[in-house]
Amino acid sequence: MNIDLSGKTALVTGSTRGIGHAIATGLARAGAAVIITGRRQEDVDQAITRLRAAVPGAQARGFAADLGTAAGFDALKAAEPTVDILVNNLGIFNPQPFEKIDDEEWERFFQINVMSGVRASRHYLPDMRRKNWGRVVFISSESALNIPADMIHYGFTKTGNLAVSRGLAKSLAGTGITVNAVLPGPTLSEGVHQMVAPGVDADAARRLADAFVKTHRSSSILQRVATPEEVANMVVYVCSPQASATTGAALRVDGGVVDTIA
Repeated sequence: MNIDLSGKTALVTGSTRGIGHAIATGLARAGAAVIITGRRQEDVDQAITRLRAAVPGAQARGFAADLGTAAGFDALKAAEPTVDILVNNLGIFNPQPFEKIDDEEWERFFQINVMSGVRASRHYLPDMRRKNWGRVVFISSESALNIPADMIHYGFTKTGNLAVSRGLAKSLAGTGITVNAVLPGPTLSEGVHQMVAPGVDADAARRLADAFVKTHRSSSILQRVATPEEVANMVVYVCSPQASATTGAALRVDGGVVDTIA
């Protein structure tokens, strides 16, 4: 399959590292002009440098803002008013006992994990409607279905991603715009590396992360962590012209962690 996104502009929120950066790199490799976002200009600049090294000749630019706030998104939409592909990847996670999660933390997770995607979709969809073509992808998680006892606030927001994604897809029935959610399972991003194996090298981190999956996600069929690139491959496909009949879907890249045949 030859995925060609030449002439398309893709915005990937939270794309200076991890799954977001792998998605931005995959989209650039398919020919899209990519907009990388992060909170710090230094991180954005470094991410663009890495992407261009990985994809020579890539069209990439960046924008630094806190997209977990309305003010940050207002700045972004002024700088980048239209896109063809929107990947709502921005998100945070943090294991925490339920009784220790205060109102402020619940609100922080909701604003970053849910409202960032709501604001972006609300802004960019009208232009997609005018062109009758667009791709919107929400990066949810298998935790949307298997709510983790130690990250209930995170699971809640990821379930919210599924609700928004499905509802938006239905609202765009009969158009050339698709809206889907992608649900990664345990993935060895930088954030997961620091959570399960802080201070160790990549090979050791993978071994420890694989052991974590076998112990704490024992329903995994894959029996190992995924790579950010494996998740990105699904996202690039969903953004492609070839995926025109896939919409309103919750597409799992979870290694079979969710124990269901549906």
